[in-house]
Amino acid sequence: MAILGTLGKYKDLGLLIMRIGLGVMMIVHGFPKIMGGVAMWKDLGASMSVLGIHFLPVFWGFMAAIAEGVGGLFLIIGLWNRPTLLFLAFTMLVAALVHLGKGDGLSGASHAIELFFVFIGLLFVGPGKYAVDKK
Repeated sequence: MAILGTLGKYKDLGLLIMRIGLGVMMIVHGFPKIMGGVAMWKDLGASMSVLGIHFLPVFWGFMAAIAEGVGGLFLIIGLWNRPTLLFLAFTMLVAALVHLGKGDGLSGASHAIELFFVFIGLLFVGPGKYAVDKK
């Protein structure tokens, strides 16, 4: 299959497709959290207790919502790619720990764990040439 042998020439296109798909899904998850307001941010920020952090839950919740919502947008356009991926990876790590702490097991935490590893992998690979960071 000759076409499969040539796909390696399109790594940047593959990275763009991944960034767009992941970014859209992060916006879908993050936008309602951003719009949820202080009550939602407080509940979301309480998740930091899995790391022993019990102060400023509204701040941490707002940061998680922004990481997902705005981070998703930045991921799509390839702006501040590596800092964005660090924030997204951290958010997914906390989400996974919360699920595991609640007793949801790997099946409940798997989505956050998978995204954590995808974001860490993209951190090393970079955004590709179709990104604002590359212009």
